[in-house]
Amino acid sequence: MSYWKEKVIIKGREFPRFMGAPLDGVTDSPFRKLVRKFSKDELLYTEMRHVAAVANDPTNRPITFEVSERPLNFQFSANNIDFIEKACDKVLQKGVDSVDLNIGCPAKHTVGSGSGSALMNDIPQLKQILKLFRGKITDIPFTVKMRAGFKKNNALEVAQLLQDHGVDAIAIHPRLQSQKFAGIPDYSVAEAVKQQLDIPVLFSGGIVDFQSAKQVYEQTGVDGFLIGRGMWSKPWKLKELQEHAEGNAFVVDNSIVLQCALDHLDNVLDFYGANGIYIFRKHLCNYIKGLPFACDLKEVVMKSEAVKEVKDSLIKFLG
Repeated sequence: MSYWKEKVIIKGREFPRFMGAPLDGVTDSPFRKLVRKFSKDELLYTEMRHVAAVANDPTNRPITFEVSERPLNFQFSANNIDFIEKACDKVLQKGVDSVDLNIGCPAKHTVGSGSGSALMNDIPQLKQILKLFRGKITDIPFTVKMRAGFKKNNALEVAQLLQDHGVDAIAIHPRLQSQKFAGIPDYSVAEAVKQQLDIPVLFSGGIVDFQSAKQVYEQTGVDGFLIGRGMWSKPWKLKELQEHAEGNAFVVDNSIVLQCALDHLDNVLDFYGANGIYIFRKHLCNYIKGLPFACDLKEVVMKSEAVKEVKDSLIKFLG
């Protein structure tokens, strides 16, 4: 029990064991604001953004967030050393609590550019990128999210390299890039990495409830957990996991789902403007997934372009 009440210490900073993982198109500012209504202290990751996108965007949209969303770990991708310094300067000036480098993303367009998990197959390039990041990120934690490997397992080699280059913590998704999100994560890889390193090791992949987190801990001994797809349209998930870890009840009923959906819609409208109503559609599908009236509500919302109609429909079905 004590393990679940203790914190993860990363470069002298304490964070609860359950953290919000990066999920493109999902863990944006509107969603993170919702999470904060349930979980005040958990470390949340931003969506992954390439250093060039951050360095060269005059609108600064990629680094737009509110103070209430902190503690926040800003996640970068990079395929070479260009733009790293400028991107880091912008993010550090904005104020974040940690910076993360993603070398685990398996997406085709990401690895095609030489970033994401492709870096696990290009050690010389990875070393250059790590040195530059570590040189810029000095006062706050610098973390890395990785996989078991690209086409072959080289997790131990890369994990040791990361620690040797001053990375303060790593998160490992123990599948190869070629596996994407299919199959069961290889717990033995995470266990071996945890046993080899002195820095904190976080586990990413397939954690959907406390029982799955408990199973991973018992098999690997990791220090914490990144919750990604398990949080989609479930901003209460980190709170639920922590309560269950401490042996407490946590029940989500339709009233909570309704309020979250309504608040989420307002948040995306505030952040994205009129286009927010279209962005909200993908989130709604997960809010109502499995409910008996899901098809009827989905049909209304997917066709409607009027905010009031969408809200009235949510209240009608969920209220």
